[in-house]
Amino acid sequence: MTQVPKEHYRFESYTDFDRWASYYFQIREILALQPASMLEVGTGDGFLGRFVKSATGIAYHSLDIASDLEPEIVGSVEAIPLPDGAVDVVVAFEVLEHLPFEGFVPALREMRRVTRSHVFISLPHFGPRPKVALKVPGMRELRLAAKLPFPRAHTFHGQHYWEIGKRGYSVGRIRSVLRGMFAIEKDFLPFETQYHHFFLLRK
Repeated sequence: MTQVPKEHYRFESYTDFDRWASYYFQIREILALQPASMLEVGTGDGFLGRFVKSATGIAYHSLDIASDLEPEIVGSVEAIPLPDGAVDVVVAFEVLEHLPFEGFVPALREMRRVTRSHVFISLPHFGPRPKVALKVPGMRELRLAAKLPFPRAHTFHGQHYWEIGKRGYSVGRIRSVLRGMFAIEKDFLPFETQYHHFFLLRK
């Protein structure tokens, strides 16, 4: 069942500065892996796919449950219609929280099954996020940021079933789930977009 209508991805309402920053970190880590092929789960506004197809030699494939987004494969991340080890890397950015939490592990298992090497995901991380940047001429910019705990209960409003930092969904719990299936190679909240928590996972 399609959860987010295509109109949600209009540039003026969807693509803010934080999202552009998120695209940078998505692309940076994917290129560093030097994959020959990749699968993107949840195509969103299609920006990543357009970039990969036009600016790299990576064989790009896409899967989304929403047919109106015109993915290569219409289907669910909980039952990816591809053989084991079909691609070098599987990515899903701000996608898995659109599943009830009981679907999180089955989705990760499917992504692990389909990749030959890595899974790269981001998840929303709720909480106050104060940050400060100081640039003095002739010196390297100083950046300080923190994610303050504020574990209030999550309320479903039609899209996210859960978020890191909400009550019952601590980052420690998420890391424990991920370590049950992967080696966590990178785990970071970018200074520029501290709502998107990235995890680079090795099979």
